Amino acid sequence: ALQRPKRFFGAARNIEEGGSLTIIATALIDTGSRMDEVIFEEFKGTGNSELQLDRKVADRRIFPAIDVLKSGTRKDELITPKEHLQKMYVLRRILSPMGTQDAIEFLLDKLKGSKNNDDFFQSMNT
Repeated sequence: ALQRPKRFFGAARNIEEGGSLTIIATALIDTGSRMDEVIFEEFKGTGNSELQLDRKVADRRIFPAIDVLKSGTRKDELITPKEHLQKMYVLRRILSPMGTQDAIEFLLDKLKGSKNNDDFFQSMNT
């Protein structure tokens, strides 16, 4: 039953001779339904990037309510300039012991004073 949707989501990688296809999908998890979890896990492997939201962060009125510890992309090295890549890995190591709320608040605070990625990574040195 999942074969047709999986083929559809996989189509984003199979555009021959130019162009690209971006598919954005959402999934509601933690519903208590085992079937929802199975379907989510089945489709999770088809994506290149994952953005997870956190209800507790949203309940505290912190937006965007992103769980930065669980969000990311599989191919950082293909889309991130080399001068930022190592700094990004260091940033993830800094964020990993923080809780979800502390991590997003830390990032938002640093991003407020940054005009671009260069400014942001420079602010991480201070």
